[in-house]
Amino acid sequence: MRNSYLSSLIFALLASTSLAVTAATSAAPVAAPADATKPAISAPAGVQGSKVNLNAASAETLQKELSGIGAAKANAIVAYREEHGGFTAVDELIEVKGIGKALLDKNRDKLSID
Repeated sequence: MRNSYLSSLIFALLASTSLAVTAATSAAPVAAPADATKPAISAPAGVQGSKVNLNAASAETLQKELSGIGAAKANAIVAYREEHGGFTAVDELIEVKGIGKALLDKNRDKLSID
């Protein structure tokens, strides 16, 4: 009886030590603080904070930043802007061929005009 108790105690000690060593070696390293001497990454032209400026963004930026906007729709937005002199309201985006109310509503919070 005493032998089995001692064996159980040793087994528990070894198991807990094994878990502690495994947890310590698999922990992710702590990230180093950001270097203040590195330049900040600037947003692409036409992106102000988290909003995309419809009157300044390139077709590439529109395609990258907006949901459901591919190359053809991004180019159509830029062409509309060049033809009509820029957007006066975010809702005017619906006038662009291929942009419907659902697509406008999906991206409304990401858009600005100034």
